[in-house]
Amino acid sequence: MTSPFCEPKEQGVLRVLQISDCHLYAAANRRLAGVVTEDSFEDILTLARSSFRDIDLILATGDLVHDASQEGYTRMCKHLSVMGAPVYCLPGNHDIPMVMAEAIRGVVEQTRVTTPQVKRHHNWVVIMLDSTIPGREGGHLDELQLQILEDGLTQHPDCHALICLHHHPVPIGSAWMDKMALNNPDPFFRILDRHPRVRGIIWGHIHQAFDAERHGVKLLGCPSTCIQFTPKQDQFNLDQLPPGLRWLELWPDGKIETGIQRLNITPGELDLSVAGY
Repeated sequence: MTSPFCEPKEQGVLRVLQISDCHLYAAANRRLAGVVTEDSFEDILTLARSSFRDIDLILATGDLVHDASQEGYTRMCKHLSVMGAPVYCLPGNHDIPMVMAEAIRGVVEQTRVTTPQVKRHHNWVVIMLDSTIPGREGGHLDELQLQILEDGLTQHPDCHALICLHHHPVPIGSAWMDKMALNNPDPFFRILDRHPRVRGIIWGHIHQAFDAERHGVKLLGCPSTCIQFTPKQDQFNLDQLPPGLRWLELWPDGKIETGIQRLNITPGELDLSVAGY
């Protein structure tokens, strides 16, 4: 679907961009599989500023800084500060949540970048969950995160809900990635099934577009702002699709319209010979 963000916004609609898996480093010139991740990140933000208007919110869904360095997070915030919209961040398996939160708090007066758990916008509530396990690639929602989810939904019964996390809660058909999925989706979905106004779940981690549905709830994966993974592969495999982002329009009646926007080319020279990241 072509982005509607170039058209005037309908009354009550929230316009949201999702960016994910930026893999920035302490050093701005570091490469991942041949791609200078800071260059591709800046190019995605340039695309966002040029192709989208009236952005209400940006959601950054993990693996934001590959080496979890304070320098990387600080520079990320400075780049995002030019976007003119609040940015909500959650950690991925390459992030260290406390380092990320402290670095973001250190520049909060100069930026609109934060790490909230539950935020209401009009008649939508956005819930940001930490699915990371220290030192592990896969994901888990501990009792605290499940309680944040339950409380966020219970305390906003009149709101439609968008749930955000890093790890995918459903299989995507790639054996190597599905070994690193959320390892306890059952209690997660039991909570969601008790709350009929949940409309969508978005995540990062998989470095590819994914669009499915469960019980009327949209299930949405996001491309990376740097390297992409080829869908439906049992082993690690890089896709030659360029970096991208996901856009969402959240309507007052609970409808979600969404799509993917990509750069025309991948900045730099993608190294297809790498066997992992």
